[in-house]
Amino acid sequence: MNLNILIKLEKKYLLSLICAAAVLRFDDILEELILHAKSKRISNTKLYEALLQNYLFAGYPSAIISLKILNKHIRSSRKTTSDDMNLYHFKDRGEKNCKTIYGNKYEKLIANVNSFSPELAEWLVLEGYGKVLGREGLSYKERELCIVSVLTVLKFEDQLYSHINGALRVGARVKEIDAVIENLSLLGKKSLTGFGKKVLKKYMKSKGV
Repeated sequence: MNLNILIKLEKKYLLSLICAAAVLRFDDILEELILHAKSKRISNTKLYEALLQNYLFAGYPSAIISLKILNKHIRSSRKTTSDDMNLYHFKDRGEKNCKTIYGNKYEKLIANVNSFSPELAEWLVLEGYGKVLGREGLSYKERELCIVSVLTVLKFEDQLYSHINGALRVGARVKEIDAVIENLSLLGKKSLTGFGKKVLKKYMKSKGV
C-alpha cells in the first residue's frame, strides 16, 4: 500500500481495514497494516481480538491464517480463564451483549433464526455474543465497526444492515461507518465500497434520514 495513504488514514479506522484485508486474503497488505498499526501504538490485544473475532464471519481457516501472520510480530500474553470455558457465563453474557446490539429486535432475531436452525439460534448467543464478542480487549463500538467492514467485503447485505444498526446503537456515528466502508477502496475494492454505501443508504432511508 502507498505509505502516504496510510499516514493520512485515521488511527481509529486501522482495525476495521485490517479485518477486511484478512478476510480478502490480502496477506501482504495485512502484514503491512499490522506493522503500521504497531507504529501507531495500537495495542497487541486490540489487533489480536479484531482478527480473532473474524472467525465468526469468515471461518476458522481465515482466522488461523491471519493470526499466524500477526503472531510473526506480536505474542499474545492473554491467559485463558475459567469464565472463558463456562457455558452458563457465555449464555448470560451473550444475551446481554446481543440485546445491546439488537435492542427490542432481539426476540425477533432469535425466533427467526430458531425457525430454520435451533442450533444456530443457540450458538449465535453462546458462541457469537457470549464467547467471542463478549471478550475484553475491544469496545462494542470497535467490534461493530470491524464487523461492518468484514460484512461489506463478504457482501452479506442483511447482516451488514443489522450491524450498521448495531454500530449506531453502541455509539458509532454515521460518518464513522461511512468512513469504514469508504476505506475499503484503499484495498483496491471500489466495488465493495459501492455495495457498503448502498446498504448504508438503504438503512438511512428506512430511518427517514
